[in-house]
Amino acid sequence: MRIAGITIPDEKRLEFGLRVIYGIGPARAHKVLQGAGVDFGKKPKDLSPADEKKIAKLVEEYQIEGELRRKVAGDIKRLKDIGAYRGDRHSRHLPVRGQRTKTNSRTVRGNVRKTMTSGKTKIEKK
Repeated sequence: MRIAGITIPDEKRLEFGLRVIYGIGPARAHKVLQGAGVDFGKKPKDLSPADEKKIAKLVEEYQIEGELRRKVAGDIKRLKDIGAYRGDRHSRHLPVRGQRTKTNSRTVRGNVRKTMTSGKTKIEKK
């Protein structure tokens, strides 16, 4: 079964298989399957062509895949262009949404850990 150019795995239940599509998560997958009147536990290989068309029609009402990726990239570019704090965090590849960065972040810079081994300072980068 293909939706928006993406192949839905035949061996997975539909509620999990639909999540392969960028822009569809647990809530939206449930909403689509309820709207189509299809059981969540069914597998794509067991669907009738009419059910496949219903699901495809409902999924394509949403902004998914390439269109959504372009929108997200454009939003990030806009934040960088206007000099927003969040845009600066994106540029530096650091956490954007207020997470603690002193001890528990993993970034491009890495989180250098200093441990004491027999009185000497040993620097490990993990």
